[in-house]
Amino acid sequence: MKSLLYGDTFPRLWQNMKDEPGKWLSRLVYLLGPWFCFIAVEILNKNDLIEDFAPWQVFFNLIWYYILFFLTRLLLGRRRRAGASISLLCFAVGLVNHYVLRFRGRIIFPADLQAWRTAANVLDGFDLSFDLYCTQALIVLLSYLFLLGVCPAQKKRDPLPRRLCMALSLSTIIYTYAFFFTGMLPALNIYTQQWVTQANGFLLNFTVAARYSVLEKPEGYSADAARQLMGEYTPSPANETVTRPANIIVVMNEAFSDLSIFENLELNEDATPFLHSMQENAIKGLLYPPVTGGGTASVEFEFLTGLSNSFLPPHCVAYQLYMNESMPALSTLAADIGYSTTAFHPYRSTGWNRPIVYDYLDFGTQLYNTDVAAPKYVRRYISDLSSYETVFDLTDRAQGQPSFIFNVTMQNHSGYAQGWNNLPKDIIPSEKFSDEESKVQQYFCLIKSSDNALRALIEHYEQVDDPTLIVFFGDHQPSLSNEFYETLYDKKLTERTPAEVLKQYAVPFFLWANYDIPEQQDVAISSSFLGMLTAKTAGLPLTGWMNFLSDLHDRIPVITPVGYITADGTVVKESDQLSPEQQQWLHKYETLAYYAVKDLSEDTESFFHLPR
Repeated sequence: MKSLLYGDTFPRLWQNMKDEPGKWLSRLVYLLGPWFCFIAVEILNKNDLIEDFAPWQVFFNLIWYYILFFLTRLLLGRRRRAGASISLLCFAVGLVNHYVLRFRGRIIFPADLQAWRTAANVLDGFDLSFDLYCTQALIVLLSYLFLLGVCPAQKKRDPLPRRLCMALSLSTIIYTYAFFFTGMLPALNIYTQQWVTQANGFLLNFTVAARYSVLEKPEGYSADAARQLMGEYTPSPANETVTRPANIIVVMNEAFSDLSIFENLELNEDATPFLHSMQENAIKGLLYPPVTGGGTASVEFEFLTGLSNSFLPPHCVAYQLYMNESMPALSTLAADIGYSTTAFHPYRSTGWNRPIVYDYLDFGTQLYNTDVAAPKYVRRYISDLSSYETVFDLTDRAQGQPSFIFNVTMQNHSGYAQGWNNLPKDIIPSEKFSDEESKVQQYFCLIKSSDNALRALIEHYEQVDDPTLIVFFGDHQPSLSNEFYETLYDKKLTERTPAEVLKQYAVPFFLWANYDIPEQQDVAISSSFLGMLTAKTAGLPLTGWMNFLSDLHDRIPVITPVGYITADGTVVKESDQLSPEQQQWLHKYETLAYYAVKDLSEDTESFFHLPR
């Protein structure tokens, strides 16, 4: 190679190859390394290189693999050592991604790197056994390591020719800059995959997500423009015509869903009979969170703050990246008007940065698993019933002080291949779910257990004299496999309409009171509006921010990263499919949301908070 760069002819190159065949074989094997790694990682990513990828996707993935191989070769100076090191690393990352895909139904994103502690908390609840994909990828890895092993070993460091090294280094710098810091990707219409997340290939989708991970300003944004919008809204006093509850209890139930919204679901009995029976003094319908299969903290963020994940980089977790002490929050509003505020999660405190975030959001008390007296367990998690009994104790001990309680349950957390401790096998799914029958059955048995606990929650507060408002919703649908959902849809996930995609995001919600409230059924709302609806139903004073959210909700009640539902029930996938007026309202929302995250100052806190 060096002789070629200095002007030697092809005949001399051919002679060099004949004189040193081992060296040239080693170079060839090394140059094939990115292909072996790409194949192994995509097997683990459940992709078929021929059927699932366009040529451009293969090309952009391989560029990153070749860059990794080049940098490793530059660092270690030996082909065999570099090839073995980077191939083992790629396999390890691919294996982790495979398990995330198996458990969450989506691949790893850059924001997940900050969530490793949360993942480690629940790791022992998942099935980490090797499956066919792992075995096939391991065979590819071992094949490449064998080829490296039969190549002659380098006795000393063999630096690349200076001109070749400079050319490759310059090309790497130019490409990386163009990829991350220019408009190259938007111009090529390359974006992060969010519906079928492995569609770009792992390494390409990961780097694309990193490219879009910077929080960008809305078009035409300025802090002055945001302040002008704020000037159009002022706080509203408490609504004296409705009963203000002494207790506001919010239950965000882990992975609670009502999959009977899918016509193809077949079970031997209704998994949520009590939920379906609720009519009196209830506002009820479907909630559309920004995530499915996981991402509890993103739903918490939307409910408590009224801010939407639609304006954040894909799959970033605001709890870890964007929180500040001045963030608007329903809990802050409750604290400002005299409610004691408690955040209660019956699991470890180390997940999703909660202790710091809950302090920012003015929760006066934080409770975790160690604070639950004599807990009862379902599988290996504290049960919903034990969680609610802790809530009963909190309101019983309130001694007349109004209480705002935010309870994030844990019972139904994935994975669904755990033991059946305290969980009857009373729900039997149809045989068409046979590929994952045990996991599907465990999930629906958990939901029935949750429904029974929900009955106990409501029946308890029916007997309580203090006016009590209960807000209940699932945080997301379960992390069951893509094959399970394809059975529900009776089609491939890639063939779904926007309305069908949103169906996989829908979870039940209701507001119920032990006193008279106006009843509504079949309400559609996104989680970013539910906090505002809670405050209005409870007759609380409203901030200017909540009044804005109320006006926006009247026009676009559902705003998610994967679609919108307008007031007349129209479903659209992209914001440019909304009417000009609706787009204008969405732009206002994005402007105010960006201001709240990046530019909030004391002189404008009165818009996001009550005057203090």
